[in-house]
Amino acid sequence: MSTTHRRRLAILAGTTATALALAVGLTTAASAATLFTDDYEDGNASGWSSSGGSWSVVTDGSRAYRQSSTSADAKSLSGTTTWTDYTVSARVKPIAFGSSARSTGVAARAQSTSSFYSFVLVGAGRAELRRTSGGGVTVLAQAATAVAPGTWYTLALSVSGTTLRGAVNGTQLVTATDAAFSTGRIGLVGQYASASFDDVQVFTGPGPDPSAPASPTASASASPSPSGSPPPPPPPGQADGYASVSGQGQNGTYGGAGGQTVTVTSAAQLADYAGRAEPYIIMVSGRITVSDMILVVANKSIIGVGSTAEIVDGGLQMGSTTRPGNNVIIRNITFRNPSDDSVSVHNGSHHVWIDHNEFWPGYDGSVDVKRQSNYVTVSWNVFHGTDKSMLLGHSDSYPADTGYLKVTYHHNLFDGSNQRHPRVRFGEPVHVYNNHYRNIGLYGVASTENAGVVVEGNYFENTAYPCYSTNGYADSAPGRLVQRANAFVNSGACEANGSVIEPGTFYSYTLDAASTIPAKVAAGAGVGKL
Repeated sequence: MSTTHRRRLAILAGTTATALALAVGLTTAASAATLFTDDYEDGNASGWSSSGGSWSVVTDGSRAYRQSSTSADAKSLSGTTTWTDYTVSARVKPIAFGSSARSTGVAARAQSTSSFYSFVLVGAGRAELRRTSGGGVTVLAQAATAVAPGTWYTLALSVSGTTLRGAVNGTQLVTATDAAFSTGRIGLVGQYASASFDDVQVFTGPGPDPSAPASPTASASASPSPSGSPPPPPPPGQADGYASVSGQGQNGTYGGAGGQTVTVTSAAQLADYAGRAEPYIIMVSGRITVSDMILVVANKSIIGVGSTAEIVDGGLQMGSTTRPGNNVIIRNITFRNPSDDSVSVHNGSHHVWIDHNEFWPGYDGSVDVKRQSNYVTVSWNVFHGTDKSMLLGHSDSYPADTGYLKVTYHHNLFDGSNQRHPRVRFGEPVHVYNNHYRNIGLYGVASTENAGVVVEGNYFENTAYPCYSTNGYADSAPGRLVQRANAFVNSGACEANGSVIEPGTFYSYTLDAASTIPAKVAAGAGVGKL
């Protein structure tokens, strides 16, 4: 064995392992041990075996391993077939994609050049965790992320037992479980994409924890300035608010992006595609009559065509006890006369975006979020005379909702609706901003059961009771509520009580002046205005 190759496969410990762990955001670095490194500064790719493409060591700032072809499915493997639990990390610079669907990244547990796990950047602007088996590719998890040719990214793929995790620049974006491969080599991949690779490192030790919750400590008060330094707001047309944040193994909400686009005209078609395991963009055309609630499972976009898409007599339910409804988008649909809820987010579903819809009265709620669901945004919708508009939290006897129910409500019109805009139990922080309340029956917002709600920049018009919190509501105990920068026109006072964690510690947002809200919401909310 050459001196160079012995260097690459050296087992190290101490400061080198600690630095590597920190580079990819590991929670504990003390037990990490380095199995492999290659920075190509020796001018060769000894120990790597390539298949497809055109591989060579080049100078790209420093020495790097370049795959220069966009017309091949290229792989290069190294390491040992007996490696089991480890993290492979590399700097990757995409150069050109054969098309926006092509990709480049790192691989782990490679059995061969046609069977392995990979974590890749896709030219269309997302990261994907994949299983390639016999040449067939299955996307196990995906997340929207910036992908710019000519930019270096540090990619890390961790494999531990059946748990797979992918991180970009130290931030975990995706996680999945799969038992297809238990051991194998590492790899660099360029699926019809050219790229440079550098600073490849393989080490053992714990990876990022997908269940670790954020723990902001800043509290809301009378000051309108959010604390912390969250990322900038996403571009227009993408999920914002809580649906845009990274948490519970998901970075933002992108629905069925990357999946097939289908158009449905019947309840049977809608139920079929909404319940499939694969990502789908489901376009709803015309009126669909539904007899009950249609189950929507993970990675779906359900979007109305034009301004005439309707779901009547039934509704959409995100997730069941066995099939989560995570990463779902519902947009541009009118809901009428549901036999239960129009939209129900429950059973631990997270990252759901409900945007530019219209809701008419039905049997129960219009948009209910409950049973440990989390990271939801309800934006630019119109509620026409609805009664139980938006419940947040299952019941007083379900304190398991504590620590969940992070929901953003913004730029909605509540027009002649009655109550629950929203009615909150246990959730914190809940963010209600820049909504228009007009001719409200019972009340606007209710914070109960020690929930924490920030109500800001809203326009309350002809609303006798804008907010409840001090004495709770009905049989529920009091909650906490901070109100600021709201407008009250022919309306009562908003009860404020206690302090609340600041929503701005989770995401950035721009607060419109309350006086501008009636015009802005009228111009932008509802169907046909995407």
